[in-house]
Amino acid sequence: MEHSGKVSYSIPEAVDATGLSRSTLYEALRDGKLVARKCGARTVIEEIELRRFINALPKAC
Repeated sequence: MEHSGKVSYSIPEAVDATGLSRSTLYEALRDGKLVARKCGARTVIEEIELRRFINALPKAC
């Protein structure tokens, strides 16, 4: 994930930024592995939180 200078990402932007599927992100949110914030109806994921989640994934062999 390249640093874009963005502070937060919408779900579709987080999908594009990480290459993960929308369902994978929602599953991580549901399981508490990823934290999102709400602003009205909009769900956003902080850039630092998205990086933390990616960095916590297991390393490939």
